[in-house]
Amino acid sequence: MNAMQRLELRQGQSLTMTPQLVQSIKLLQLSHAELASYVAAELERNPLLQEGEIPADAPGLSLADFLRAKQKAQALGPRIVPGPSPLRSSPSSGASGPTHGEIGSELGETLARAASLTEHLEAQLDLATSDPHLRMIGEHLIHSLDEAGYLREDLAEIAVRLGTAPADVESALQLIQTFEPAGVGARDLAECLAIQLKELGRLDPAMQALLGNLNLVARQDFAALKKVCGVGREDLAAMLAEIRRLEPKPGLAFTPAAIDVLVPDVLVRPAPDGSLAVELNPETMPHILLNRTYYAEVAKVLNKEEDKSFLSECVQAASWLTRSLEQRARTILKVAAEIARHQEEFFRQGVSGLRPLTLKSVADAIGMHESTISRVAANKAIGTERGTYPMKFFFGAATGEGEHAAKAVRHRIGQMIGAEKPEDVLSDEAIAQKLKLEGIQVARRTVAKYRDALRIPSSSERRRLGREA
Repeated sequence: MNAMQRLELRQGQSLTMTPQLVQSIKLLQLSHAELASYVAAELERNPLLQEGEIPADAPGLSLADFLRAKQKAQALGPRIVPGPSPLRSSPSSGASGPTHGEIGSELGETLARAASLTEHLEAQLDLATSDPHLRMIGEHLIHSLDEAGYLREDLAEIAVRLGTAPADVESALQLIQTFEPAGVGARDLAECLAIQLKELGRLDPAMQALLGNLNLVARQDFAALKKVCGVGREDLAAMLAEIRRLEPKPGLAFTPAAIDVLVPDVLVRPAPDGSLAVELNPETMPHILLNRTYYAEVAKVLNKEEDKSFLSECVQAASWLTRSLEQRARTILKVAAEIARHQEEFFRQGVSGLRPLTLKSVADAIGMHESTISRVAANKAIGTERGTYPMKFFFGAATGEGEHAAKAVRHRIGQMIGAEKPEDVLSDEAIAQKLKLEGIQVARRTVAKYRDALRIPSSSERRRLGREA
């Protein structure tokens, strides 16, 4: 044989994000009600899982019970991947996936019940590609978007975490950026607007120059904008008007997953020594165990390979779920403890004590990734002596002029206006001066913006209403 056989070694990257890791990520962001539903389904499917403590003298299931449990699990179909989307399920051998018509029907039902952004994008991802590698990356990116629809993580970091090439992550992101709502998957405002303009066929060089200089738009430096865009006054006015018609936060058009009746996942209470005690709410944290005694008993008497395979699947699924629930609880508690530490004044004196807090600052403080903090904050609530609040309530930026949280300043403005007398109505400038005396540096225009957000009329309108009363 003349042809020489060659052994070639090639170095490459492959996707290392296993289905179990995908499940763990989704498990972290579930609300307590969604988690309870998922755990209940697993308890029904897996005979090795037990809820609560297992007494030492508790009788195990018989072999016949085990075989009936196997038949029931098979009848239930493939294990559903936990997550807010009803369209996702893990693949099973020999089972074909849903057809485009079936997905379309499910998508219609999903949208009819006010789908979340995640559900809406995952349904489009199902239709957009059949490449499992691209779909897994795309699913991870979709779950990394914030509520406004932006991707705040660095693509290189995502590639390292997933064990894949940066080019593959970029390809998946470009695919997501073609989905509805237009602008979703952008990494900043300029890219969000560019995606929308491209879809409208209006992303010409002049508009690209305008998007590259949004700082000049914010400063209303029209002379500089005309120069960099190479357009006249009328054209610039038309371009600015077109940008104002776009949606800067496309994700907010979708209903976020709601916290169920605001049952707290974490409780924060004053401790006897004056500190704050942070603990998990046992009512929202499922407690399940792997019954190892029953596993050992059944393993001895099984003869058929398919029965042994089912038992192995059950023990692996049970071990993964118990570990994942423990990790989820530890992560939630760790994030909540850092929130309580940073927002201690809120827990002692109320909204006026809120301080600016970002996902990144919490992530840096406890050594986790910002995306992890975002998933923890989603669909969770913290119970306090002042009531129960969504965990995201405790995050917010500063006012821009100082170190006070915007929520706290709005609250104080509402207090001032609520206490004013009819003959002494406070103007926005007067409120700004009063806040300054309290050590809060806020401009008059910021006071007006916060007052409008509180749906409080202007001082002149309040005076008129007072006279009519």
